[in-house]
Amino acid sequence: MEKDILLVPWDFTEVAEYALEHAIKVAKRLNNQITLIHVVKTLKKGEEALVELNKDIEKLTEKYGYELHPLVLEGSLFHVISDYASENNVSMVVMGTHGIKGMQKFTGSYALKVIVGSKIPFIVVQDPPSKKEVFKDIVFPLDYRSEAKQKLQWALFLVKYFEVKINIIIPTLKDKALNTKLMGNVHFAEKILDKYDCDYELHKIEGSNSAEESIAFAKKVDADMILIMTTKGIGIADYVLGAQEQYIIANTARIPVMVVNPRTDLSRYGTFSATGG
Repeated sequence: MEKDILLVPWDFTEVAEYALEHAIKVAKRLNNQITLIHVVKTLKKGEEALVELNKDIEKLTEKYGYELHPLVLEGSLFHVISDYASENNVSMVVMGTHGIKGMQKFTGSYALKVIVGSKIPFIVVQDPPSKKEVFKDIVFPLDYRSEAKQKLQWALFLVKYFEVKINIIIPTLKDKALNTKLMGNVHFAEKILDKYDCDYELHKIEGSNSAEESIAFAKKVDADMILIMTTKGIGIADYVLGAQEQYIIANTARIPVMVVNPRTDLSRYGTFSATGG
């Protein structure tokens, strides 16, 4: 039976190797194949890149003792990775980021642009793994959006494969209608997590900026990952003006972030859904 793939975008940098280190730890749990993907603008550059990529793979396979596979594709970085992941047997993408630097402050997070539109979740990292365990404590910011329930599926996935503890962050909303929707999501989450006997805690925070509060809380409890969902219909204005997602992805605490889009599903794993089906 063909193994699912963990895709690691490879740009020959140190941070890409950090992503590979995380991917190896995840792949050992999920029994996944790891493919290093490099995106080029022209086929000529692709031939050169494949030679360099194979050299890296030879060194890295020896260094980490895990079989790695090369993949060079032509096209735009912002589309090729998510398109390939969506159309092939890819379970998730583990990607390194340098954070929001230089022109990215004006044009938006490159990482977020690569992620948006993908049907596959991304784990974005800035540093190598700091602990022996893959993931133990995750921070789960919850909001009032109806699609937030979909993110719960991935929390259940992490519980099933990594036995994580889920720390649910609940913002303080002054708008009564939005707060009613938020509390509906909280009760839904409790019901599902109780059903599957998950280890979780609810944390009510003062203030409505869940991005800042989630990062601060994650840093306080030394969390291993923050699980977020992108805004439905996110556009260029969000990139330039500063969507909350990009600040969590490039958080100053340098905590790994799992990012899912509203359309994501878990059918490949044959695992439980948030509706209990």
